[in-house]
Amino acid sequence: MKEVDYLIIGGGYAGTFLAHHLLMKQIPFILITDQHESASRVSAGMVNPAVLKKFTTFWLAQEQIELLHEVCTEIESYTGKNHLIKETVHRIFHDENEQRLWLKKSEREDLAPFLNPVFRTFSTIRNPHQTGEVLQSCRIDVSSFFEEVHGYFKSKGYLQHAHFNYTEIDLKQKTYRDIKFKKIIFCEGMKVRQNPYFSWLPVHPNKGHHLTVKLSSPLAFKATLKKKHFLFPLNKEQYYYGGTYDRDQTDDGFDQNAIAQLQAGLSEFYPHPFETASVHYGFRPTVKDRRPVIGAHPEHDFMYVFNGLGARGVLNGCYFARELRDHLQFAKPLPQEVRLDRFEE
Repeated sequence: MKEVDYLIIGGGYAGTFLAHHLLMKQIPFILITDQHESASRVSAGMVNPAVLKKFTTFWLAQEQIELLHEVCTEIESYTGKNHLIKETVHRIFHDENEQRLWLKKSEREDLAPFLNPVFRTFSTIRNPHQTGEVLQSCRIDVSSFFEEVHGYFKSKGYLQHAHFNYTEIDLKQKTYRDIKFKKIIFCEGMKVRQNPYFSWLPVHPNKGHHLTVKLSSPLAFKATLKKKHFLFPLNKEQYYYGGTYDRDQTDDGFDQNAIAQLQAGLSEFYPHPFETASVHYGFRPTVKDRRPVIGAHPEHDFMYVFNGLGARGVLNGCYFARELRDHLQFAKPLPQEVRLDRFEE
């Protein structure tokens, strides 16, 4: 029988960052994850402190970005690679009104660290009204992040690739198969709907598609472009373009309307032929108030949930995983804004 302090179920951003934070304090854990193409694994991995529709920011943006840089340096210490790609986001302006709004917002104290008032024009693409750079933005190399971090965990015996069976939890003994744990933490994204202990959570799916495309005229600069969706290079030949947001589509399978929307969106600013090499989709776990959900089960105090990261999976996952670790290990109170009991009557 293996004995650990924490058994983590789910290997997306929530579970992976939580495992990392436990590792940094040498706290014993096992992470169980299947190799399903989850929302985290098909995400863009964007690290973006600005809301690019209204040119605003969000709760704890600066703190989240600063912690992410620290964590990626820590991860580099055991994987040998820093998975942050420091290519900033450039928002393509639709018109002069957006330019003026950007400049006005960039003077605000809370937005000045993020909105560069100096505009830029790029070759190869249509940007007659120029672009605005989001300072401090970057992205995670999603594929290598999960492959190498999980690979390290597995090499140390901290990770198991397996389907999780809820019926094999022994509530009295606090065991799962051959693992004895003090606490079990479910970090499952939309799979929480199949979880008999937390299926009641108000977590709703937001379906997102993205394309892998080949551009006939490759971009001659290193940046992430954003008009309706994000465009950035994956390798020398392929680019990521996406993703869509759909709260009404809950069926598995590709949505042709979403694919057409993406192809039209790319054609708006990329005036050359391109080929759609592949299509991907996932279901982001979202909450109405746009805050994560963290807390203990109302009847089983050794069961926890960490969910609802939404479209900011990297930032929310990294930051609130540390908050959860410190709550579990050091009794630090969770922020009221993310506590599970905010939904209790």
